[in-house]
Amino acid sequence: MSQSCSINKCIRISRGLCDCCQQNLCLQHLIEHNASLVSQLNPLTDEVNALGDRLKTLNIQKTIADSREKLEQWREDCHNKIDCFFEQKCQELHQLVNEKVGQQREELNRINLKITELINAQETTRQDIDLLTFTIRRLERNMNKIEQTCFTIDTRPLIIDDTLISIEKVTEHELDLSTLSPVYKTIHRPEESSRLLTGNDRYLLIHQYPNLCLFDREMNIVKQMLWSYGKINDMCWSSTLDRFIVLGINHIYLINENTMSIDNMQTSEERLWLSCTCSDTVLFASTNEWGSSIMKFKLLPAIELIKEWKYPFTCAKDEAITDIVYNDENLSLIVISESKKSVRIELRYAKTLDRIWILKLDI
Repeated sequence: MSQSCSINKCIRISRGLCDCCQQNLCLQHLIEHNASLVSQLNPLTDEVNALGDRLKTLNIQKTIADSREKLEQWREDCHNKIDCFFEQKCQELHQLVNEKVGQQREELNRINLKITELINAQETTRQDIDLLTFTIRRLERNMNKIEQTCFTIDTRPLIIDDTLISIEKVTEHELDLSTLSPVYKTIHRPEESSRLLTGNDRYLLIHQYPNLCLFDREMNIVKQMLWSYGKINDMCWSSTLDRFIVLGINHIYLINENTMSIDNMQTSEERLWLSCTCSDTVLFASTNEWGSSIMKFKLLPAIELIKEWKYPFTCAKDEAITDIVYNDENLSLIVISESKKSVRIELRYAKTLDRIWILKLDI
């Protein structure tokens, strides 16, 4: 029995199965669907042409400029090393000859001085004449040897190993440590200071016992205040609150960079805190205990605890989350194990805390 066209209100008999929608269509609708597919080829052609134009205008020299500069620097360094090595060997060659010439010069000076003394004294003997003559002849023979001296220079070709230079494409988000600038400035801090630091696009917040200090881009202290709230376990910046967040042992503090005022963030229950990080809308904080929990606080309109993940979902009973960092809707955790004496990094989705991958560290 013939089947009707699948298009609503179409009473014509189907003539075939449409490749794009997998429906049985009549001839007219098959033609329409085919025309619709063909019409989509034109935008694709435009995109291909646009990519072709980009290829034509691609400045390869600009793309490889930085890498070529590194290769040029490597070549210059190698040339300098070869030149230094060449000069070193030339100096060795000169030194070998100069030692012999120096010895002859000293002997000539000694003989010349002896002859001068005899002339001034107007007195000499046959023995003096014979000894001087013998010495002069010996010096003459030595001079002949020096003039006729030749050296055997044994050289080997310089072998260039292809592994001396490795060229690899760097992915967009990969950190190239070779691009890091040299040390600009060192800040010396008292031993009692916390090793933690954090920053925004204006300042760097550092604990320099007994003060909390804000440093500008030139690493100069622009503001500071006395910190009398005990040990600092972690700190981060919240662009939403426009505040620095500092974790104490069991309190969370908000620091105003303009007034350097300190506010105690009220939480529903007192916990021992260890690490914190912020997204645009949420504060994540891990607890300082084996079998750590991760607390999720919304920041606006008021700071409020909205979620707590507990062990065994966060980690095992004998494990602790010592560091937590938010980036691009993901959380990176550092987890230590008391029983296994091990450390690992985990990447998890920030919304659900589902694990993405694990990397065990051999430390």
